[in-house]
Amino acid sequence: MAKMSKAQPRRFAAMMAKACVAGVLLQASGAHALGFLQAYEAALKNDPTFRSAYYTNEAGKENKALGLANLLPNLSGGYSASQNRTTLSQGEHVLPYDYISRSATVQLRQPLFNLDGWARFKQGKAQTAYAASVYDSQRQEVIFRVANAYIDLLFKEDLLALATVERDMYAEQRKVNDRMFKNGEGTKTDMLETQARLDGAEAQVLEYTENLMVSRETLATIIGGEVGEVDRLSPDFRIRPSDGQTFEYWKQIALETNPDIKAMSSNVEIAHQEYNKALAAFAPRVDFIATYGKTASDAISTVNQDQTIRSIGVQVNIPLYTGGQLSAQKRQTVANEEKAKADKQAQIDKVLLELRKDYGVMFSSVKRVDALMKSVASAELLITATEQSIKGGIRINLDALNAKQQLYTAKRDLAQARYNYLLTSLRMRASVGTLGDSDVREIAAYFH
Repeated sequence: MAKMSKAQPRRFAAMMAKACVAGVLLQASGAHALGFLQAYEAALKNDPTFRSAYYTNEAGKENKALGLANLLPNLSGGYSASQNRTTLSQGEHVLPYDYISRSATVQLRQPLFNLDGWARFKQGKAQTAYAASVYDSQRQEVIFRVANAYIDLLFKEDLLALATVERDMYAEQRKVNDRMFKNGEGTKTDMLETQARLDGAEAQVLEYTENLMVSRETLATIIGGEVGEVDRLSPDFRIRPSDGQTFEYWKQIALETNPDIKAMSSNVEIAHQEYNKALAAFAPRVDFIATYGKTASDAISTVNQDQTIRSIGVQVNIPLYTGGQLSAQKRQTVANEEKAKADKQAQIDKVLLELRKDYGVMFSSVKRVDALMKSVASAELLITATEQSIKGGIRINLDALNAKQQLYTAKRDLAQARYNYLLTSLRMRASVGTLGDSDVREIAAYFH
């Protein structure tokens, strides 16, 4: 069993100092770091997916007005003028006539009984509601996408920082092993063990470096700009205890306010009004019509004569037969409405399933993070104990390496648990349809 030289405790102290530096690196932030709130505000301005949703909603707002137009008066006007050259033959006499005809008409049409127009009006309202729900969903989605990309970047930085320090410690340990071997105090096995760990750590550093670049580009795409340093999670971050509400409580809120479910409900109404439009094709349409017109020389028999026409009346249109088209449209709309209902139920099932999983994670997060914090503390104590055991000749080099690796694994798991808690918290609020700017500000306060 290898004994420790007098210089070795100092080496271990240096390695532990580097471990402390790793913790500092994990919590440090740049002078001009990008805050979570800043990232979110930039995404609202630059994220192409969100901008597309914004303009889709702006267009969707007009469906209500377009539907209402089918029930409101329609006023139209027309004017025509033409140069006429007519030849009138009377026996052997041919009489040419050149004159200008003019006509001007204004007509008012007001629907009195129009089932198709009424269905289009209700459908337009549903289409506007659908667009608003989709936009609300996209607004919550952009919050989660920013949070996911932002936190993923932080986690990748954590992994890289830990892997870098782990690699440096193994490199330092290798130097210690080399010197001990030269002095006859170490073994070849110690050197090979450390070298194997060093090679693995070097590979991880390269892998995490590449992953970090990808995460940085992902966030840059969402916010529309380069990403440098970002604010880090506060070192005194603590998970809030559960509010104690049951799953049924959250389920009821989700059924009432989830924007995706509301969008599917609007989609069912749109399909239903499409069915009503098909039914309306079998019904008569009654319009009130008022016309005011003036004509001048509209025919050869009225040359140089002006006429003023004023008329009011009712026009009735009754569909009789269209070759089976109306019946086919009716059957088609019935099928589409049933499809919309099935799509809505599928969306409800999806939302509630995700809510159930997130609800379970939220309740277990407090205990999980507390347990991992204890695991980190225990791993740090294990390193100290292992160091003392090596001094006494009880432990060997491999034990020290295993203890250090256990510490880094515990720190990685703790960081991941904290980030998962934040993302799950946001996702759960999105599931119930309450995720908004106030939640962004709350989450942003956790980063400094």
